[in-house]
Amino acid sequence: MSATQFSKSAFNASTMPRHLFGYDVVEFLGEGAGSRIYVVSEPVTHKLFALKHVVRKEEKDIRFIEQLEAEFEVSSHFNHPGLRKSLDLKINKTLFRKVTDAALIMELVNGTPLDTRPPERMADMVSVFIGTAQALAALHHLGYVHCDLKPNNILIGEAGTVTLIDFGQACKCGTVKERIQGTPDYISPEQVRCEPVVQRTDIFNFGATMYWGLTGQKIPTLFTIKRSENSFLVDSKIPSPHEINPRVPEPLSHLVMDCCRTAAAKRPGDIGEVARRLEVMHYGLTHPHPTVIPASIGQVRAVSSVA
Repeated sequence: MSATQFSKSAFNASTMPRHLFGYDVVEFLGEGAGSRIYVVSEPVTHKLFALKHVVRKEEKDIRFIEQLEAEFEVSSHFNHPGLRKSLDLKINKTLFRKVTDAALIMELVNGTPLDTRPPERMADMVSVFIGTAQALAALHHLGYVHCDLKPNNILIGEAGTVTLIDFGQACKCGTVKERIQGTPDYISPEQVRCEPVVQRTDIFNFGATMYWGLTGQKIPTLFTIKRSENSFLVDSKIPSPHEINPRVPEPLSHLVMDCCRTAAAKRPGDIGEVARRLEVMHYGLTHPHPTVIPASIGQVRAVSSVA
């Protein structure tokens, strides 16, 4: 499983290195399984970057190094403001060519993960969805799929800008992975079955992300229900966002459920189509009929989080 939920809670500041791969370490940003991310400064230019550091403590940790290499291979080609670009990959090896640690140098993005501070207004949430869909469209145009889209991989800037991060699971469209990769609460059925991952795979991940954003609840996935008595998904049995939160417009609710269809062929085939449908809904939310009460999702999310 992918584990990129970075947290500062368990970090001891006294263990922060002063220098890494020729960069001055300025600040600790967070950590996940096998990696830590820092703000670093280039000594000559004093430009700031994000540095993801992986130390190979055990033999099996080589998979974390491989994820860094995969992320660099994909994100070094980016030229879209909604996709965080990687600038360099540095690897240390022993005399016997064994990798000891590696670092991915990335653009430093000022933003807060969607799951940390989600927008309160419905229109603002839909705006985030639009930015996410547009960034995914740029990624798909390059022939890649993200494969791990989820709320904490979406950064929201102060001006409402959206940036997708963490491309360690990303790969060429049509790739068949040897093992299950993804995040349980957002993973598509084809990822659980180790079938080819395609654009519709990202659309499912995106739909599951929208479902959480609108309801505060996580949609059942083939991975999570396998841990219960049932081992299959029935689309009609899953409550829609509108059923959970009546303030969610029904067209938006229908779109979310379309994206989360168990059968990939029944999902929208193009994330650009999803973006266009969201733009129409955003217009409706920002140009409402005078008698319509502006929608808010903060209250329902608070209730869901308590439940």
